[in-house]
Amino acid sequence: MSSRGDRQTVPLSVLLKRESQREKLENPEISHGQCSQSKKAEDFTLLKTECQRIVGDEIATYSVFGLFDGHNGTAAALYSKENLLNNILRALPSNLSRDEWTAALPRALVSGFVKTDKDFLQKGQASGTTATFVIIEGCVITVASVGDSCCILESAEGHIYCLSADHRLECNAEERERVTASGGEVARLNTGGGTEFGPLRCWPGGLCLSRSIGDRDVGEFIVPVPHVKQVKLPTAGGRLIISSDGVWDALSFETALDCCRGLSAEAAAAQVVKEAVQVKGLRDDTTCIVIDILPPEKSPPLLLPPKKQRKGVFKYMFRKKSPESSSLAEEYMELDMVEEMFEEGSAMLSERLDTKYPLCNMFKLFMCAVCQVEIKPGEGVSIHSSSSDRKTGPWDGPFLCASCQEKKEAMEGKRPSGDRYSSGSD
Repeated sequence: MSSRGDRQTVPLSVLLKRESQREKLENPEISHGQCSQSKKAEDFTLLKTECQRIVGDEIATYSVFGLFDGHNGTAAALYSKENLLNNILRALPSNLSRDEWTAALPRALVSGFVKTDKDFLQKGQASGTTATFVIIEGCVITVASVGDSCCILESAEGHIYCLSADHRLECNAEERERVTASGGEVARLNTGGGTEFGPLRCWPGGLCLSRSIGDRDVGEFIVPVPHVKQVKLPTAGGRLIISSDGVWDALSFETALDCCRGLSAEAAAAQVVKEAVQVKGLRDDTTCIVIDILPPEKSPPLLLPPKKQRKGVFKYMFRKKSPESSSLAEEYMELDMVEEMFEEGSAMLSERLDTKYPLCNMFKLFMCAVCQVEIKPGEGVSIHSSSSDRKTGPWDGPFLCASCQEKKEAMEGKRPSGDRYSSGSD
């Protein structure tokens, strides 16, 4: 490499190789499979490949995978399967470029999850569901999750990354603090004689999770606001495993990946479920989705490296996306690393639907940022209306309709929750 003045240059052969490698995953081949063994038949999946949207004069494709682990009935899981994707897409502006669309996804996912929860609660049904929702656009993977199902990624180099959050109260101290600060009580079941047993639960309702869709009989502090993580795959691709807690209660991430190594996506999903059931028996619905993301010239199965000594699962193994552009040489050297593009897990809508988004039309001025209904001038409530941040005021958007503002305040513990959705239902 040579330098001219303050500029760094890279040999043309290196630049061409880098661009060629990037283009390989612009439209990767996606192979998927699923398997499920049912105990209560409350798990539902959504598998949609080759979804299309118009980008200028061209058509872009993306794939969607969802896992919904219902409880207290199937209604919430089935409703989420049928409506969540449409609610997310309605929250995305039209005519976005590829990069703009992927950048808009995290906020659209938040809006879609909250709207799906709000609409379902109006039906007056008591069931709830976890939701792990994956959108793959080119080499970018965006995962939104509430509950205790989990999505993991293994890169072709053999590194493991967890792309979802675990919202079980038992193992998430931050969520326990949030629930109690919002007016909920976190405790184990009590036999009456002072003996406690079982996992930590939120009261009223007795739910083991701090986030879900539905669950009408639980306080509003059980929120549908998802943890969202977005990563960019390296050129060699990787394998995703999305599974319900029936799998993860029995298998570690490493065991799940090792037991299906070298198998096609369909055979891998079946093997993971088989291994989980062999370990603990069929105590719960046990569902697995396996997705292989490969450069076009490769064909499944994805032959990952043989089993080797790993350092475990690291939250900080990602190469962080830097706002400052690095040299072309550094960019090339890091090309085969998984790049973390976005991560946010706050339960506060004022933090998740902020105004920092670079597209001025992400939230329309007279449209509710959550449910996408039109708001008459003067009727919308800014998400910053009760914020102590001096940089924003009640005149700054985005705006919420009255019912979404009421829901926001309840989720943040600013009004008594009582019946989780008293207006508009029995």
